[in-house]
Amino acid sequence: MGRRAPALRAVDAALDAWLRLRGVPRRLDELAAQPPRRRVLAVSADRPDSERIDAIARELRAGRHDVRLELGSAAELRGGKFQNLNALLETRGDEDWILVVDDDVLLPERFVDRMLGVCEHFELDLAQPALTRASHGAWQVTRRRAGPLARQTRFVEIGPVTLIGRGPAAELIPFPDLSMGWGLDLHWAALAERRGWRLGVVDALPVRHDLAGVASSYSHEEAVAEAQRFLADHDFLPASEANETVRELD
Repeated sequence: MGRRAPALRAVDAALDAWLRLRGVPRRLDELAAQPPRRRVLAVSADRPDSERIDAIARELRAGRHDVRLELGSAAELRGGKFQNLNALLETRGDEDWILVVDDDVLLPERFVDRMLGVCEHFELDLAQPALTRASHGAWQVTRRRAGPLARQTRFVEIGPVTLIGRGPAAELIPFPDLSMGWGLDLHWAALAERRGWRLGVVDALPVRHDLAGVASSYSHEEAVAEAQRFLADHDFLPASEANETVRELD
């Protein structure tokens, strides 16, 4: 972000104030109270120098749902992101939701309760919180917007935070044997269209992902090459269509 970061953080602060002015936190809490207590498996492969994993763990444990955390050291697991996640997901049981969280995000308060409330109210099967304006990211569709509570989209990213419902989890997990996983979300989008899964981005619960840039801890060239090999053998939504919003959800 460089020189733009202060201005973008100011935009985020203004959008946060706008949410409060509109009474959105109260609306989120109303939705959060609706679902019965759910079983959630939250997984994250954290790095030894992670500055945020402790705060992430506290927030994930703070709600009323039955959240089981599987946190594994990336240094000990020694694979790429999705190889490490597969190792952590070997303990998966009969959870209602799978939550995949990178170790370098800041989650908004009451995140799990509110996220599940929104997703279940709007019948989303695969979803993610929007990214703040100052976050690193490659897709405009995942950037927070001022108007809607959430949006039904054609695309949900593989990270930094992804919520996977029971139906998609049965088909998507274990993940393919990929290291970085670029292109996997475009394949998910194609599967979603065939299966009738509802995808969504929750604008009212933006997460901060601003510590390091995309591909800062691995080779950009290797990530692109892996994506090209994977997508050569799998259906996928063209990137030109991934930024489309189907409808706003309020």
